[in-house]
Amino acid sequence: MTINDLKPHIVWKYFHELTQVPRPSKKEEKVIAYLLDFAKIHNLEVRKDDVGNVLITKPATKGKEKLPTVILQGHVDMVCEKNSGTVHDFDNDPIETYVDGDWLKAKGTTLGADNGVGVAAALAILASDDIEHGRLECLFTVDEETGLTGAYALGQDFLTGDILINLDTEEEGELYIGCAGGKGTNATFKYTECETPMNQFWFKLDVKGLNGGHSGAEIHKGLGNANKILNRFLWTISRKMEVRLATISGGNLHNAIAREASAVVGVPVGDKDRVVALLNVFIAEIEDELKVVDPNVQIQIESTDEPQTVIDEKTTCGLLNSICVCPHGVLAMSHDVPGLVEASTNLASVKMKENNTIVIGTSQRSSTESLKNYAANMVNAAFTLGGAKVEHSEGYPGWKPNPDSQILKVAQESFKRLYGKDPEVKAIHAGLECGLFLQKYPHLDMVSCGPTITDAHSPAEQVNIPSVDKWWRLLLDVLKNIPEKK
Repeated sequence: MTINDLKPHIVWKYFHELTQVPRPSKKEEKVIAYLLDFAKIHNLEVRKDDVGNVLITKPATKGKEKLPTVILQGHVDMVCEKNSGTVHDFDNDPIETYVDGDWLKAKGTTLGADNGVGVAAALAILASDDIEHGRLECLFTVDEETGLTGAYALGQDFLTGDILINLDTEEEGELYIGCAGGKGTNATFKYTECETPMNQFWFKLDVKGLNGGHSGAEIHKGLGNANKILNRFLWTISRKMEVRLATISGGNLHNAIAREASAVVGVPVGDKDRVVALLNVFIAEIEDELKVVDPNVQIQIESTDEPQTVIDEKTTCGLLNSICVCPHGVLAMSHDVPGLVEASTNLASVKMKENNTIVIGTSQRSSTESLKNYAANMVNAAFTLGGAKVEHSEGYPGWKPNPDSQILKVAQESFKRLYGKDPEVKAIHAGLECGLFLQKYPHLDMVSCGPTITDAHSPAEQVNIPSVDKWWRLLLDVLKNIPEKK
């Protein structure tokens, strides 16, 4: 069985087409062109703004002209992550999908179901001639994953709709009416290249095999963070022997929990056996700690060639201390919504850049603005104490839940009519674009829903096939049963 055999056929048809169009964040030119061609083929009105957001409009079907205009919204960019050893060029290569039981997966890369399935559903509705709905505005935003710049740049005169259905959540049977806001905090260390010391045992240390995942939706799982694990060992041995650091790197995107990290390190030749013995103990400890959530974690050491230069000792000390003390994970749970993470922070990436700099990327989330800022300040303090220069992004607002939402009530009634039970109504710790939309269009009545997607932002990403059909039927029933304007 392949993706072409799945139902509802029209949704999977358009998702397959999207997998063939490269669409990394900030490089959405090809998928924008695809959308413009789609609108032309189907004789639909289309607009594109200066940053690349695309709006495709479809008239109401016969008998539904008095319904309020509904905005269906999804983002076109995808997180681009791949496993070590996987050869894939996200700028040019299509995603290779395969069916595994009830799940659709990708071969060694992220699948792009986040948010490709939502975009595909909107395209399927636009292309269909047998679905009842009022006037539709389908908004396809760019660069959601690395900065929400599409939503930020959205003009206040781009949309006319009264209701917005966001198609970017990842658990079928749940309706979302709120989300966390977020902020980025980057720390930059400036180091001096020093002459490589003599009589050193040089080794490369790799941490890999971790699941990774979405730094909002999956932060509560306690997944391993490769940056923290790598640094934990380096910090430990630095208390016992002289450690010289030549290179260090780990993680990639601000909204993904780091899956892999590595460093090239030197210790005095006489400490070689001691390092290996300490690492064996450390490996056993980490495997025991993560045996439930990350059973495939691997920590490997191999000797390597002597590097040409090393990072100066002061910067190495400040870097290892700062990463050690930098918080990662859940900081607080909500007092208002049981089980909801209130505040968190993600130690996302460690990258050596040009001009002898090391940049650490982190992100903070909270539905409470003060806690979001406090989390960012905690990270700031950790790296400032280590001697880094720290900068914060502007951040994005949360979406405050509205339990009296009319579109929520319609969606609840549709779900119960279709499936004989009530859906769960939730807020999500992940960031959605809804908070930014509400800033620009305060009148919008919003709800978010989607099929079941697990391990988003990692190569283990997969979408549950039966959940797509259930969610699709819900979406069509909601569009059909929205009441007329009063």
